[in-house]
Amino acid sequence: MEVEISGEADNPDNRDNRDNRDNPDNPELQEKLERVRALMSSLGLDALLLRRPSNVAWIGGGGRTYVNIAVETGVGSLLITRNERYLLTDVIEERRLAEEEGFGRGGWQVVAEAWHEPPRELAAITSGMSVGADLPTEHNGCAAYKDVGGEVARLRWHLTPAEVARYRALGRDIGAAIGRVARAVRPGKSEDEIAGLIAQATYGEGAVPVVVLVATDERIHSRRHPLPTGKRLERTALLVLCARRHGLIVSLTRLVNFGPISDEQHRRMHAVATIEAAAIQATRPGVKANSVFARIVEAYAATGFSGEWAHHHQGGSVGYATRDYIANPLTEFEVEPVQAFAWNPSVPGAKSEDTFLISEAGPELLTATPDWPYQQVEAAGTLMARPDMLEI
Repeated sequence: MEVEISGEADNPDNRDNRDNRDNPDNPELQEKLERVRALMSSLGLDALLLRRPSNVAWIGGGGRTYVNIAVETGVGSLLITRNERYLLTDVIEERRLAEEEGFGRGGWQVVAEAWHEPPRELAAITSGMSVGADLPTEHNGCAAYKDVGGEVARLRWHLTPAEVARYRALGRDIGAAIGRVARAVRPGKSEDEIAGLIAQATYGEGAVPVVVLVATDERIHSRRHPLPTGKRLERTALLVLCARRHGLIVSLTRLVNFGPISDEQHRRMHAVATIEAAAIQATRPGVKANSVFARIVEAYAATGFSGEWAHHHQGGSVGYATRDYIANPLTEFEVEPVQAFAWNPSVPGAKSEDTFLISEAGPELLTATPDWPYQQVEAAGTLMARPDMLEI
């Protein structure tokens, strides 16, 4: 018997984000424009071209300028000058971006050109200007714009109150969705079929599954990035999801076991939960990411898995990318006052991962799964509830 995995069809948080984008004076947009123009001023730029869908979604309140979710360049770009702002696209995308993604309102000037001809308006608007871009951009075979992609990405890290509200809603919906999927899988289902259930549940929440990983049984021990295969579930399944809505992305992992969970499985799940809790407790505004990483390495050793960290990255900051950066011994970025993180420690057969909002008030779990078995682990003198393996 199949288990229902869809969410509430009338969930108001699944509606589009158009109301927020329509108002040219909304505080979120104005704050982001100020950040962009301050960056332009500091770099001596007259204009900034945003071509990455992640950056366009950030400043556009979640507006989607992608068709293929795997490409770096969208079908619409934003050009911001000192006094004006434009959406640059073609006639194929003009109405969708204007009417459904909010760029026809909110103060954006829409410039649409023929899809079959070389674009000309960008060069005309920026003639004589010093221009920066979030992707390397060439014109007539020569580097035309200054590549400031790294600087632009850092503008996104500090979340606004409106983004925090959207993030909480996304985390709540996706945390619940993956729980429904975990209870829907059954022995005999293939990893591909389980991935399909994850995708269905994600789209049912108005989100897009940008990463779906599934491993069953022995593959949980041998694959850290388990793209789903035709292998069929016998006893244990690992489900990994990165889901995007309004541009923001949450990441989480859950494991389900059919039959009693062995003492060794419990030990490994407790170890990764303890390591993740140590990382979360170490992640505080103003702390450098490599300091958090050092705490993670210590936690691996303390739980009996010394050196296991070297077999997979441990996660890092998230937001409009699955990871804005992955922490390592050389990562000296400081944690922002309001920023999201997803740490993902793993050992053969076990992994722990959720998305947290980090602020001066402490860590806030965004991706909780209702009615899931949680275990209490200690880190930095604090008890934290972290997901255990679900037993069915």
